[in-house]
This record gives sequence, C-alpha cells and structure tokens, in this order.
Amino acid sequence: MTTYPSPVAKPTTAGTGQLAIARTASAYINLRNGPGTEYRDIGDIRNNTVIVYYPASRTSTGWVWLEQSTVSGWVSTTVITFENIAAPVPVPPQQATPYDGKIGIWHWKGDSIPEATIDDVAKNIKSVAPNVSQIWVKICDATDRDGAQWQGYWDTKRSLAIDGPQSIDRWVTTLAKYGMEFHAWCVPKGTHLEAETNIIIQACTRPGVKSLILDVEPYDGFWQGGQAGIRPYMTRIRRAIPGAFHIGLSVDPRKSHYNEIFPAEWFPFVNSVHPQDYWATFRRTPEDVLLETFETWGSYGRPIIPVLDSDADPDDMATAITLATQRHRARGLSWWRLGTITPSGWKVINTPVTGTPSPNSPPPPDSVGQELTIKPNETGFASGRYSDQVNFASFTNTWGWTTLYKTTEAQTSKVWARWTPQIAASGKYEIATFISGRHSNSQNARFKINNVKGATGEIVVNLDQSRYSNEWVTLGIYDLDKSVVGAGTVFLNDLTGETGREIAFDALRYRQILTTPTPPAGTGYLADGFDAPIGTVTDRRSATVWPGRWIDASPFARLYFVGTPQEAYHTGADLNLPQDADAHTPVYAAASGVVTFASRLPVWGNVIVIKHDPLATNGRVYYTRYGHSESLRVKPGDRVTRGQQLSQVGNAFGAYAYHLHFDVSPTKILETNPEHWPAKNLDLLLANYVDPRDFVLKNRPK
Repeated sequence: MTTYPSPVAKPTTAGTGQLAIARTASAYINLRNGPGTEYRDIGDIRNNTVIVYYPASRTSTGWVWLEQSTVSGWVSTTVITFENIAAPVPVPPQQATPYDGKIGIWHWKGDSIPEATIDDVAKNIKSVAPNVSQIWVKICDATDRDGAQWQGYWDTKRSLAIDGPQSIDRWVTTLAKYGMEFHAWCVPKGTHLEAETNIIIQACTRPGVKSLILDVEPYDGFWQGGQAGIRPYMTRIRRAIPGAFHIGLSVDPRKSHYNEIFPAEWFPFVNSVHPQDYWATFRRTPEDVLLETFETWGSYGRPIIPVLDSDADPDDMATAITLATQRHRARGLSWWRLGTITPSGWKVINTPVTGTPSPNSPPPPDSVGQELTIKPNETGFASGRYSDQVNFASFTNTWGWTTLYKTTEAQTSKVWARWTPQIAASGKYEIATFISGRHSNSQNARFKINNVKGATGEIVVNLDQSRYSNEWVTLGIYDLDKSVVGAGTVFLNDLTGETGREIAFDALRYRQILTTPTPPAGTGYLADGFDAPIGTVTDRRSATVWPGRWIDASPFARLYFVGTPQEAYHTGADLNLPQDADAHTPVYAAASGVVTFASRLPVWGNVIVIKHDPLATNGRVYYTRYGHSESLRVKPGDRVTRGQQLSQVGNAFGAYAYHLHFDVSPTKILETNPEHWPAKNLDLLLANYVDPRDFVLKNRPK
C-alpha cells in the first residue's frame, strides 16, 4: 500500500486569486494535495480550461495552488502556464449588438429537426439549455425559376415552415412565451435583386424580428452578384428598413477566402461579423480556427460574434467557448445548428456567455463572498445514533480531516448527522458536500436542506456518491436568511434503501454567491467507468488492471525499437499472454460508447476506435483504440456497452506476434486519424494520449 505525506492545505498567505486559462503540457495534468509528486493525485486539470490560481502560493520548487469547479489543489509550474484573463473592456454604446451576452442557435428548416411545432422547439430547448435566448431562423433563398422563395418552399413540415410575414409573426409570438428572440437569416444570391430584397424587407419590418444575418460565402449556391452587385442590393434593403435595424454578415473565416466575398463592399451596410468557426469540418482545433478568425477579421471594424460547431466533441465545444469569450473577448455566441446537437453538446451550449468562462470553471473571484466549511466533529456538526448496537466508522481523508462513514440501511435508519451553519449575512449560498474516494459508494444519499427562504418544508437532494472521488459536489444554490434560526441546516442519515454499500458523512461548504450562475442542463448516455479490454469477466473485475497472466510488453511512453528506423514512443499498451496464448482471445469494449472506425489499415492490420460516452465522474469524452484485431464484430456507428466483445486478438495478418495494442486518448485525434502515430515526437504523444494502465486504474466502474 502506498504511503503518502500529510496533505498541505491552501496557504493562509495565498492572497488573491487570478482568473486564467490553463495552458498544460499535455492534454491534462495531475492535481495533487500537496506541493510535490510524492503527494496524492486527486484530480486533473485539462488544457484550455478556466481556473483560478494563486500566485502568492508559489513554493520555492515551483508548485502553486489553483481551484477549478469542484476541485482544488497543487500543480507544478513545470507542466502548466497561465494565460491571465483581465476584466472585460467596456463596450462603447454605438458598438452594442443584439447578441451581447447571449447564446443563439441557428435553425435551417422544419424537416431537419424532430419537433412538430414551434412550441415543441422552444420548450425542448429551454428544458436542456435555458441559457439559450435566441433562435436564428432561415427565412428565404433564391431560386433560378422565379428569383426567390420563402424558406417554406423547401419545407414539408408546414407547422414550422416560413411561408411569409404571418409565419414569422407566429414564430415571434411563440418564442416570446419562452423568453426567446427571433432573428432572421438567409443566403443572399444577388441574381434577382428585386425578388430577393422584397422578401428580406418584409421579414425585417415585422414586429419582434431582432436582426438579420446574411450568409455570404465564396461557393456555389451563395452570393453570385459579384463586387458590383453588393451596393445596389444592400442600398435597397437599407432604404426600406429602420436605420437602427441590425444586420450581421456570416462568413467563412479562413484568410484564403477573405477577399473572395469583397468585405469592403459589405462594410457600410453591416453591423457585426459572424465567422463560421467549424473546426471539425476544417479538421483543425478550435484554438487554431479561432486564432485565424480574429487575425483575419479582427481589424474589420465590426464586433465579431463567432458561430461555433455544435456537431463536435463536447470537450472541443467547451474549449471553443473559453477561447472565444475569454481570450478573444467575443461578447456573444451562436451554434450551427438545431438537429445536430447531442445531449452532451446541449450541456456545453448552455454555458452562459457573461460571467461564466467555461462549464467547468469556478465562479470568478469577485462573485463569491463568505465561505464557511463545517467538518465532522467540529463546530456546527452534530451526530447521533438510534441504536446502541451500531456506530460510525471513520478514516482520515485526502485532505487530512476526519470522515465518518457507515454501511447503508435498507429499511431503518441507525445513525444521523447534522450540519448547522452560522452565516454572517443573508443571501444566496451554494451548499456543497465533500465526497472522498473511499467508503462513499451509496447511490442514494438523501441530503435534507432545512429553513430555506421561500420553501414550505425541507428540500431533499438525492446524491449518487459513487460517481465522485475527492471532490466538492454541489447540492444547489439556496436563499438563506440570517435571522432564521438554523437557516441552511443539512441533515443526512444512513437510510438509503440499499444493502452492501457505504455512505460517507463528510464536510459541508457554504459559499455566498454574489452573482448567481445557472447550472447546466441536459442528460444523455454516460460511461460508468473503464475496464481492461481483455481477460475473463472475473479477471476484469479483479483489483489488477491487466488481469491474470496478461502483461504489457511495451508500456506507455517508453522508447522502443531504439536505433532502428521504427524507433518511437509507445502510445499505449501492448497486451499479451506468454507463448501466444492470447491468440484469437476476445477483445472487449473498455467502456460504453459509439464505434467511429472499424477497418483495416496499413501496418496496423484491423483497428477499432470507440468514442466513449462522457465519463460519469467528470463528464469528459475519451477515445480508445484496439489495434491488430481480427474477426471484427462491430462497424462504425454501432453503440457498444462496457464488456461487449468487439473482436479477437490478432497479429496484423502475420506482421507481429499476437497481441492487442490498446491506447486511450482524451482528444479526438483518433476520430479524425485512426492510424495516428506520433513516432519520436514526445510532446505530440503527451498531448493526445494518456497511460492506459493508470487511466483504467483511476476510472474503474464502481
């Protein structure tokens, strides 16, 4: 058993925190409970996420304290740098846009979405992403036959079709019931000036239409009017609509396409630019595409409101929000488009633009007031038992204080605990509980929150403790009145309806919230953990990561084939049994997910890649690759569950000895390039892969 030093808490001299974007040496780095590698690993910090770090906490060996969402601890400055986030620059009134601080979703046509009515559209969006406040609806397009048609011409779902001003009025009225705005968009062609502009003018003069976005791209099917056609086209529109009406220009942001749309001609008529930052389509990273966008269009003289890629990896979507709003100071965002967004994607899209840099970031330092922590057996904590035959057990947790625990009860409570805060001021408080990595696998811990302002009784929050490990987990934000005795008191007992599990009674934290964030919404598939991809069912449930007699012949990041043309760092694990005993044995899915690749590749033989469902403990998406397989049982698009057989161990059609190459990536590199191999580029390896043994060990199913 590994012995770790006693944890080191946040120094009292840490001073004021600094909001920053984390720039990590690899896809994510370890967070520890003390300033050194000998301390326990308690979490991860992902690249390009927002954190609060404390410069004054820096030790002589270069370790610094930081906080992110539910976790906090120490990181080494040898593997992380900080891109400070300054206060937003005030926006001059004349440059304000209808999109500032707001989130918009583009809508193409009714046939592209499952909903049957406008009410359904608005209701469903609000249920999964209440922070979305704008729908950008396509109103028209040009045709060769008659010049232009309302968008309903191409839409068979009549209840959603835009057939004219009355259709727009119906959309405006319905969206308003849900606190949402209608924004129009279209693809101007410039081939039938009068017919096209007549429809646009009718739309822009309807009450409640907030803006118009023109989709202008240098491709077939888009603007055909040339440079000379822009001015008469836009002059006709501008003369017929109110002078203050806002028109945006949506473009392909890549520098090579800039001059092709004649931006100088559009400039006098448009008020904002909406670059289509589709990193997945471009097969690039969000960071790269956003950088080119702002370098290309940053001097155009119009506010930039990025259009982000909703049909993308949720981690990339979250990164794009952070970089767009924090590094590049975008004041609003939109997402392309309805009908392509996954449940995990909706959760990211719901991230507020103003005041909340990323879905996993902590509140900014100035948004949190008083903080009070009540630990077991300290002031404010009380406990008792209903039976002389039972009592709490205890242990010292990751951070050095005592945690109480007990086996769960299916029918009758035997023990109880109560946390009673003494808050200094009335207001909204986030109440969170600390969940240790041990003795806390109840799936139905029932926290009862009492004396909340406006509540007629206690508020019960059911918490699955098994999903968390050494982190703070919020129970919600509640309005507490200082004058009420016992305001915010929390009660917990051991009655969960379960047998054979353990429930922990740990610290509670009360943080006064000066600005109230909106929690993300949305549900979907989740991965409950990762298993080894080989071995029997019994083997895979054992404590050993590589079960039975299985060994890793080429461990992660080890340089092998030294001195030969094939010299390379290994991206994963080569799993095999002695004397080819692994030949033709089953290969299993390490976790639930969707197959993105299953085919033969040069050198590799057959390869399977799985994009796994977001991991229940942290919401992140990981990819696994199974190389040198034979007898494939899955195909791209297949949904698989943990432990489902994918194939058999092969030898790449005789190229190697029988073994399974297995690796894990926290990026989408394997989705876009299933044969990716960084060879001797160690930085590229560490940026895209993690040690599969350590990863599986830390993420075993509960």
